[in-house]
Amino acid sequence: MRLISYAEHGSPDVLRLEDVPVPAPGPGQLLLRTEAVGVNFIETQLRGNTTPFPSPLPGRPGGDVVGRVEALGPDTEGVRHGDRVVAFGVPAAYADQVVVDAARTLAVPDSVDAATATALGSTAQTAWSVLDAARLGKDETVLVHAAAGAIGHLVTQLAKLRSAGRVIGTVSSPVKADFVRAHGADEVVDYSRPDWADHVRELTGGQGVDIVLDSVEGSVFHDGLRLLKPYGRLVYYGFAGAGGEVAKVSMTELLGLTYVVGTSLDVWTRAAPERVAEARRELVRLVTAGDLRVAVHARLPLADAAEAHRIIEGRSHLGRVVLVP
Repeated sequence: MRLISYAEHGSPDVLRLEDVPVPAPGPGQLLLRTEAVGVNFIETQLRGNTTPFPSPLPGRPGGDVVGRVEALGPDTEGVRHGDRVVAFGVPAAYADQVVVDAARTLAVPDSVDAATATALGSTAQTAWSVLDAARLGKDETVLVHAAAGAIGHLVTQLAKLRSAGRVIGTVSSPVKADFVRAHGADEVVDYSRPDWADHVRELTGGQGVDIVLDSVEGSVFHDGLRLLKPYGRLVYYGFAGAGGEVAKVSMTELLGLTYVVGTSLDVWTRAAPERVAEARRELVRLVTAGDLRVAVHARLPLADAAEAHRIIEGRSHLGRVVLVP
């Protein structure tokens, strides 16, 4: 079967298509025949070795995989041969067939397009988890960074569906503004401008916001912290703009009666299993019904994985980038 890997860090050109044996599922695992793979930003950072943590070699990019069960490993329960599922956090995901942990799968209705269904993996679940961490209340004002991205356009919609009063989306380019408004934002701000935080203050009548959802970090982090109202919450869940440097918070910055909380999908899935299971069922329902709209920017052949990474690194995409074997 075909698999995308890289033997060295560098530009998207280091990605290579190789032929490897079909993997065998172990205990509690499944073998899936891939229908679509959601490409996540973190994989471009791992490939380029720009994460704040080590990126070991050789690398095999991970992602969100939609496919049908072809084989079950020993002691695997809850699924059957032929079931259609989405799996998140899949290692070596850019491949014709993948091995996944059964516990990291959700059933996918046949009515949902495979590229759309990839969002039910890490992106939609992450969007839900950051709103959980934010303790979003009715009618609160939420600032969503990178609101045109694979997670951003989902969390913007979910915030409105979960009774946010006002959602302000930030973008890296003004050409993305219409897309963000079409996916639930009440106002849009270009965070590449040095005065972006002043613009947010103007939009809120100088009051600031109740919640900041920050997957960008870098230069926007401290400005976002200063935009919080008393009792406001900043949820940190990514570092797309950090360039390898992690923001540091001085304790004196929290004297404005503000909170900073970090979250990740893995921590969320372990923290409250019953609540997580309920959230997953609701996400499947929302996507199937069309109430949570998944934008697919590009569907590319598996062999064009390098182009998928170029699109994401170019920050021009609106929604998901998907590989289709």
